[in-house]
Amino acid sequence: MNISDTTAADRNFQKNAMASFIQIAAVALLVVFCFRIVAPFVSIVVWGMIIAVALYPVHVKLAGSLGGREKLSATIFVLLGLAILLVPAYTLTDSSVAALKTVGADLKAGAVSISPPDASVAEWPLIGENVYNVWNDAAANLEGTLNKFEDQLKSLGGQVVRFAGSMAIGILQFVLSIIIAGVFLVGAEGGYRMSQTFASSLAGERGKALTDLAVETIRSVAKGVLGVAIIQALLSSVGLVVMHIPAAGIWTFAVLMLAIMQLPPIIILGPIAVWVFSTADPVPATIFAVYALFVSVSDSFLKPLFLGRGMETPMLVILLGAIGGMILAGIVGLFIGAIVLALGYEILVAWMETDELNNPRQPAEEAEAV
Repeated sequence: MNISDTTAADRNFQKNAMASFIQIAAVALLVVFCFRIVAPFVSIVVWGMIIAVALYPVHVKLAGSLGGREKLSATIFVLLGLAILLVPAYTLTDSSVAALKTVGADLKAGAVSISPPDASVAEWPLIGENVYNVWNDAAANLEGTLNKFEDQLKSLGGQVVRFAGSMAIGILQFVLSIIIAGVFLVGAEGGYRMSQTFASSLAGERGKALTDLAVETIRSVAKGVLGVAIIQALLSSVGLVVMHIPAAGIWTFAVLMLAIMQLPPIIILGPIAVWVFSTADPVPATIFAVYALFVSVSDSFLKPLFLGRGMETPMLVILLGAIGGMILAGIVGLFIGAIVLALGYEILVAWMETDELNNPRQPAEEAEAV
């Protein structure tokens, strides 16, 4: 081969390489743009898929009782889900806004009075003395105390407004997810077969087992973690509304967050119970404190009832999933993160256990002999 032939071959190679690079870049650019377009809907669709997987067994029973009409069953679930979501959200929002308006009007009229703290408050560990001083100053001169913390209160007000906006967006996302879940319920069998095919293309013979494991994990975490957390939040909201606690909706959402993260709701309800003792009569305050303690420990008997023989996912996985999901996708991510990370953990563990069974380690002596 002479020099001219080598030069022509190099030029052809460069030409083909440049054409391939442009083609790959164009495809990559198209994929990136497509992903950015659908990215805002990913969390909504995933949450709808999770709801559909969790409710599918009940959907099958309801459709059977309705003569096999799956569309009617899915429609009933959608309407029921929207009612369960929107009615409490409206009630708690209305009560919170009304309570905040009342507090604001009383502050302007100078009709708000705070009872002085008990001497035992000063003995609380770490924060007792500071809490006692601020509380005592507020009881003696509420307006002066509020003026002293004017900057902090303004900052808190801005955060509350932003939080309310995120809550409104979160509720809208939940509405869309419930509707999407209804669509998935109608085509659940086809979706399951597609999931099996996709898993088999990745994991071969283990594809069906991993698909079934994913379904079991979603249902287990949905019932044992999210279901229990929602029940605890609803029970908390009942107590907060009955006791006319200001901003009951915000406190209810805080309880929901803690319960999903596997933390006791008493972290929120405990300080509220202390505040109730300073504003209400001893008997209703004591009843609310006992009720708050009951709500906080209710997961000890609700989880075995809902979880049954479900997955034993570590609490740290649920905690990291909930926090990370909320940081990534807002309120909806709080629910998605716990389930998705638990799902990834269970599949990884199952994959490693299967590899261990298929490729057992040789004893040290046999390895040396080999």
